[in-house]
Amino acid sequence: MATFITRRLILLIFVMFGVSILIFGLMMTFSPERRAAAFVSTPQMAKDIPVLIKKYGFDKPFYVQYFTWVKEVSHLNLGYSLVASRSVVEAFLYYFPITLELNLFAAPCIIFFGIWMGTIAGRKPNSFFDHFSRIFSIIGWSLPTFLFALVLIMIFYGYFPWFPPGVLSDELTMFVRTSDEFTRYTHLYTIDGILNGRLDITFNALKYLVLPVLTQTIVICALLMRVMRSGMLEEISKDYIITAKAKGADEKTIYIKHARRNALIPVITIAGQLIAFLMEGSIAVEIIFNRQGIGWWLASSATQLDMPVLMSMCLVMAVIFVLTNLIVDLIYAYIDPRIRLS
Repeated sequence: MATFITRRLILLIFVMFGVSILIFGLMMTFSPERRAAAFVSTPQMAKDIPVLIKKYGFDKPFYVQYFTWVKEVSHLNLGYSLVASRSVVEAFLYYFPITLELNLFAAPCIIFFGIWMGTIAGRKPNSFFDHFSRIFSIIGWSLPTFLFALVLIMIFYGYFPWFPPGVLSDELTMFVRTSDEFTRYTHLYTIDGILNGRLDITFNALKYLVLPVLTQTIVICALLMRVMRSGMLEEISKDYIITAKAKGADEKTIYIKHARRNALIPVITIAGQLIAFLMEGSIAVEIIFNRQGIGWWLASSATQLDMPVLMSMCLVMAVIFVLTNLIVDLIYAYIDPRIRLS
């Protein structure tokens, strides 16, 4: 197992090298002045574009520029974000906790309900629950995320003002940002509220999370449910399940211990990729519910051609996907002992 993890971490280096070459190649399509502008953080620095070109070697050969860029990236000098009006690293540390907090609640709901509904539907095909789950999955997966989010916000904020958009109420937001009595330990309101003994902040943050979490859960778990159902139907038709039934094994052992465990393999693959996508931020959810996280930041950066942000996030996404695939492979070995990772 240790050998496998080490090998995959070494592979991460080569993946990042390939991604960096691709990203840097895209950057080279811009003029030296345009690339130097990525490091301009004040109006005064705009006058020093020639100085920045010399400093970062934008007038030197390709390979020299590449190694200079890698050196700057290794020191977390990723440029300046015009959208956030701060450096890319500072902006990422500001926006990422908002996306992370949403996914900490959405991801478990997606995985649990997707596997649970798919297991029951596959265990009892053509039952009422199976027909209901199929209708639910078709509607959930085919309905655009932004449309479903708009419907929810129209009902639960427009007609019934129960769950407003945002991250925290205006009053508590002002308190958190200005008061010395509140310490931002994790920058996650639900957790920091508990650590500071302010449960009102925790419950208020949870209130603002209801609709975004519900949107992502219904839309995304539909796919997991369909894959889980198909896997269950395939497993229960195999010889080892028929043999177990003939020997009189109880249903819990047959369907839960054996069939579901084997049917989880493709579900884990899809779940891992979906979680990786969620960590990059759901653009539709964050914009409609006014949660200014990674997705909102990326959408704003794309519309305003904030290139340092877009290029930096490509690197971050590559790391997230490689690490997610590593975790998925490790879960494979735990669920199915036949899989050996050594």
